[in-house]
Amino acid sequence: MSERVLITGASGFVGFHLIEAALNNNLEVFAAVRKSSKVDHLKDLKVQYAYTNFNSVEALTAEILENQYDYIIHAAGVTKANSKAEYDAINTDYTVNLAKAALASGRIKKFVFISSLAAVGPFANVDGLLTEASVQAPVTAYGHSKKRAEEELKKFTSLNYVILRPTAVYGPRDKDILIVLKQFANKFEPYIGKIDQYLSFIYVKDLAQACILALTKGNQSAYLLSDGKRYDRYQLANITKRLLGVKTFKIHLPLPIIKIVAGIAEGVSKITKKPSALNIEKLNELTAVNWICSIDKAQRELDFHPKYDLNTGLEETLTWYKSNGWL
Repeated sequence: MSERVLITGASGFVGFHLIEAALNNNLEVFAAVRKSSKVDHLKDLKVQYAYTNFNSVEALTAEILENQYDYIIHAAGVTKANSKAEYDAINTDYTVNLAKAALASGRIKKFVFISSLAAVGPFANVDGLLTEASVQAPVTAYGHSKKRAEEELKKFTSLNYVILRPTAVYGPRDKDILIVLKQFANKFEPYIGKIDQYLSFIYVKDLAQACILALTKGNQSAYLLSDGKRYDRYQLANITKRLLGVKTFKIHLPLPIIKIVAGIAEGVSKITKKPSALNIEKLNELTAVNWICSIDKAQRELDFHPKYDLNTGLEETLTWYKSNGWL
């Protein structure tokens, strides 16, 4: 019988690619979803669904034992929320409860937690490089909630876990970067202020492969993940323009104006109870000058070697968006 893996956040963008990677590595996949989740895109994949109750350690333990999971890849979480409490409840508390259950079950061989580079925070100047030894200084409530989850997970000294901290993830089915790419496709190229800024990216299939590698490599350690390259703030647009064959109107918007827009968006989200992708705090990440990270440790200990850079990843992503009518 194939070994079994529970993948949380399975109905999401990253979750879909985790399922594909797990199936390609001959794992039997249980996809943790909500009963309200849209799972039409998973119908052709050989998965079993689990309606996981993250609020109950007892229920989680019972599920692990009943379904006889061997591994857990915990990708469930929120990147947008209306409050710190909501970030903590989902990103931190769910992780802690699942880790408690994994330990209580006595049968989980590896617990892989997908954290974020946001849990470390950006480097203070353009010349630096984030590493696993960098002092963690998140600049958003999201980053802090992931950092707290990591800190709690590290207390489980008897649990075989790996923490993965990917930088900005993109690829087919991602709706966040699609917003930006649509602007470029519509010949509009906006930036916040005029600053030197360096960014890092990881293609979703490389992240999924890193998760599979972490099932059998590494132990009680954290790893930064990117494609290993350094990109200035214009390269995402330049590559997209070349691949789409378009020219854009480039504009640098003053930060004070963006703060006003972000404040309005934040106010609307409080009224509608729907979290906004842009808010005052998010500007701390969007205006940070350096998100470049080293992947030396992941290469050395996980045998992680990215197959995609931003050129090849965007080419595949844009092709998928166009063929599926998203762009």
